[in-house]
Formats: sequence, C-alpha cells, structure tokens
Amino acid sequence: MRYTMNRTEHFIFSALLCSVTPFSYAQATSNTETAIEQITVEASATANKLPVGTFDSPVSNLEYDPRVDLQSRNMAEAQADVTIRGGIFENTGFRVGSATLLDPQTGHYVAELPIAPQMLTGPYILTGADNALNGMNSSVGSISFGFKPIKTGGNVSVGTGTNDFNLQSIYAGISTDVDDAKNWQLGFEGEYSHSQSDGSIENGDHDFNRASARIQLIGADSQTDVLYGSQKKFFGWPNMYTPFGVNETEELETRLLMLNHQQNYADNSHFELSAYYRKHNDHYVFSRENPSAFEAFHETKVKSIAVSGSHAQNTAFAVNYSAQYIEDEIESTTLENNFTSRTYYKLSVLPEYKIDLKQNQLLTLRLGAAFDDTNRDDSELSLIGDISLNTQNSDGSEQTVYLSYAQASQVAGYTAIGGSDQGGLFRSNYNLERETTKNLELGYLIQEQTWQLNSAVFYREDNNLTDWTFSFDSSSARFANPVDIDATGVEFFATKYFDTTELIASYTYLNKSESYGDADIDASFYALNFPDHRVTLGAIWTPNDLIEMRIDNEWRKQHENALRSGKDTALFTQLSLKITPTVINNLFITLAADNVWDESFEEIPGTPGRGEQYTLSATYSW
Repeated sequence: MRYTMNRTEHFIFSALLCSVTPFSYAQATSNTETAIEQITVEASATANKLPVGTFDSPVSNLEYDPRVDLQSRNMAEAQADVTIRGGIFENTGFRVGSATLLDPQTGHYVAELPIAPQMLTGPYILTGADNALNGMNSSVGSISFGFKPIKTGGNVSVGTGTNDFNLQSIYAGISTDVDDAKNWQLGFEGEYSHSQSDGSIENGDHDFNRASARIQLIGADSQTDVLYGSQKKFFGWPNMYTPFGVNETEELETRLLMLNHQQNYADNSHFELSAYYRKHNDHYVFSRENPSAFEAFHETKVKSIAVSGSHAQNTAFAVNYSAQYIEDEIESTTLENNFTSRTYYKLSVLPEYKIDLKQNQLLTLRLGAAFDDTNRDDSELSLIGDISLNTQNSDGSEQTVYLSYAQASQVAGYTAIGGSDQGGLFRSNYNLERETTKNLELGYLIQEQTWQLNSAVFYREDNNLTDWTFSFDSSSARFANPVDIDATGVEFFATKYFDTTELIASYTYLNKSESYGDADIDASFYALNFPDHRVTLGAIWTPNDLIEMRIDNEWRKQHENALRSGKDTALFTQLSLKITPTVINNLFITLAADNVWDESFEEIPGTPGRGEQYTLSATYSW
C-alpha cells in the first residue's frame, strides 16, 4: 500500500477512513500544489506476498496480516474465513470498485474472487465509519480492492514442492494509445493459473484453476474496466465443517462479469460506478469414502449495481456517498425450506466539513447516516460519524488522531435461514433477525521519514449476531443461533525502514462477553473463536540485487474452546528466498516454506490445521 503525505490530501488518514480508489487519489494529487515535500513509502502489512502451496489469489496476502484473522480449511486459497476485529466471516465483505460482492448462501464463499491479483490494488481494510459508509451487508468490516491501470508486460511461473505440489501460471497485458484520441489508452490483459497437490495432511488435497481477463479504457479523467473471471476448485479436508471425524470435500465454481467506471468531474469531486453478475456453484460431500451418506448442491446468482464518490461544494465542504442494489436467488437441494430469493439496497450519505485550525493543522468533521432494507426483513437506519485532527510538520511527517462512531447492519445468509430447523447436519433458524453493530473507535497514526505507527482502541456491540454453535448431546453438527456480544480491542501496527531492511510488527488484544439467551450451547465455532493476544513480526532483507529474503511470524493465544483439540497457543512462520540470477535477465527463483514448525493448531475448533509445505518456483517476466 502506498502512503503519500501532503498538506491537502492527508493520504494516511484517508486510506483508513475513506475508500477512494488509487486512480482517484492519483488524479487529485496531480492537480494539487503543495508547499510541503511529499513523503512516499511502501507500507506492507506482511513481508511475504505469495502463498506457499497454491496459486496466488486476492486473499493470499491476508494470512499473516495483523489487521485481520484468516481461518482456513486446507489453505487460505481453498477456504478463507476472513474476520476483522473479532467479528466472524459472515460480517466481512469483499468490495471491488464500489460494489460489495455478496455470496447470499454463506460467508464461507465471499472470498471466492476469480480475479488475478495483478489486476487489483489493495487490499484495504475498512472498519468503523469507513465500512459503514462503503460496505454492504458486512456489519464489522470489509476488504476493499480497486482496479489497476493495465501496463504492457507479463510473466510466466512454474513450481513444484512437497506433497506432490505443482503450479503453472501465465499473465500478459498490453496497453496502447488510441489513434486520433488525445490522452486515451486502451488496455487488454489475461491470466490463467493452476495448482494441485496431495495436501499437507492426509485427505487435504486440492486442484484449482482460474482464468480472468480484462479490457480497459483510460482517459484524462476516467477509467473504465470490463472484467470476466472463472474459477474452479476441488479440495478435501478432514472435519471441514463437522466434528465427526470424516473426510469432507467441496467442489466450487465461481464466475464473475463486472463493469467498473471511475470519473473525476471537478476539483476534488469524483464517482465510481460498478455493476456485476456473479454465479456460484457448490457441491459438498460429507464423506468422500461414502458420498451417498450426505451431499448437497447449491447454485446462487447475484446481480448488483453500485455507486460511490465524493462531491466537493468547495474546499471546506463535501458530501461522501455510497449506494448499492442487489438481487439474488438460490437453487439448492438443502436450502429451499424458507424463501429462495431476496433483494437488498443500501444508501449512505456522509457530509464532511474541513476547518484549518493552524497553518499545519486540519480538523475534519463527518456526520451522516446509512439506510438498509430488504424485501424479506425489516429496515435499519444507522448513524455514522467521525472527527479527525491531522497535523503536518515542516519535515513532511504527520500525525492524525481520530474518534469514530458507526452503526451498521446486515441480514443472515441462506445457510442460516434456509435449511431445516428440525434436523440434519446443519440446523437453520427461521427466527434470525437483522444483525446490528455499534462501533466506537479512537485511533492515533504517526508517519515519519523512516517509520510509521497505526494504533487504535475500539469497543463494539454486536446484537443478534448469527453464530454456529455445537451441543455435545446432539446428532447435528452445528446450529445457527443469535448471540449478543460486547467486544473490546486494542491494535498496534508499526513498520520501520532501513537501507536494506524493512521490519513489520504488530500486537492485537481482544476481549468478548457474550449472551446466547436460553440456547443450549457447549461450544462456538466462530463467534468465540478468536485470539485473546496476537503478535506478528515480519522482515524483508535485500542485501543486494541478487538475493531477497522475507519472513513472517505469527504468535497467538487463542480463546479457550471446548471443541479444540490440542493447545490454544501457536507459532506460525513463513519464509521465502528470492534469487535473481544475473545470467538470465528478468528471471527469478523462489524457495519458500510455510508452517516451518509444523504447528498442528486448529484455526477452526475441531478442524485439523495445515501441515508444513515447501516449494520451489521460477518466474520469468517481460
């Protein structure tokens, strides 16, 4: 993520509190004069960028990210349950452009993005007022991506590794000037990736394929993208969703067609329009040895249109806004016991007023609201507001302190409300109501020439949160139950830059108090599956043009859970060594290892953790 500091744009604070695409930032910055020299640094939440044991995906770089907790079945690229600040995967949205990519069946599949990471900016983590303004049906947080400008070039990669791993990937893009059209560029790019392995544990195999393509038209004040992506996955994992000691499997197919347009139309004014069609198929098998024992087929279709932007009335006053409309439908062998289609819409308005307190200080006030509604549930009006004080120093460094209050809401997915409420492996609940969240947050951000610190303390109330629970005296694997939770958290995230080294460190603390009412509950799979303490430490060392070494470490103390086998503490380490031989231009070789201590920690209670994995890959670029 690129942080640029100047007097007018206040980029660091904006990156956390408002979701505007890098294109919009670049356009605005190019038209701004400033008396203070800009500081530009590359800030990464993790040291390693690429996964070990599969192809790269938009979620790959989140596994060691201190801002989120990624709980995986198999690998992150197989099944990624992404949580933010102690929420659960159902409370996390994935946003591309201005649109949240909804999976109406379950949050287990919201991270299924059939898009090559080379095509996207981000990820940007949206919380508090930022998420309440721009997120859709994601009450706690969102992972946001934008579309990169296409450049001429490409790369091809092949890889091998332990557990019979193999990888093939190719990407190519071309950008050219449009004849007889000043300042217009036309771009094309495409990608294909495949990986497979026998898995780091028995019955933990995978076979993934992804193809995506994009057409882009860029003008002086606009960028238009048309994307199509298709992704097929097969993966197995023992106790994937149930605690009954069986070898479960899933087959997924996701197709996405998306149109995105960004437009600057005045000084500090812009909008982004997004529309998409997403089709997702899932085939779940309870026992790969005996498929007829229980299997389920699901197909979801989602159509959506969204817009977001900011209109500046003058240098002091602007209106930030976001709106999205969604239609969905599901065909299922197990989830047609309630309704099978739904419409949603959300409108958010957040006016903003800026006051120059001193020559180097800017006070920003934002206060607005969001309105959510569906044709299957009640509506909700939510308050959004924050206040920030940004100080620019003569050396180009800056500090920001902010206070944010945000309300948000969402409705439960079809797995929670559309299955049987009387029996079966997964017991639904037809009485689940709209989930609501209230979040209060105080943050302090510092950026200096060679280091930066992001810190925050927050308190959040989650009401009617949908959790999946377990009772030891029941034959069902899990039950959908509402829970009220009060969560308190502290976050510290710091980076330090040296001549040849970058250090990344973080600490997070979470505390929760919960109430399930009268429900008979012995354990929670998700809402109470969180780290009390989590520490990350990463480093990037580049001593010369030949060698680059990267390491990520994560230590966690997980909250006690009756379903978890083994210890509640874990230490994960990912290493990579990149060698760029001088004899062949544009070629590099990577040696990588993940979970080098072979931790058996269960990220999801009752579900085995991944084993160690080692890979060797070669990439040629042009």
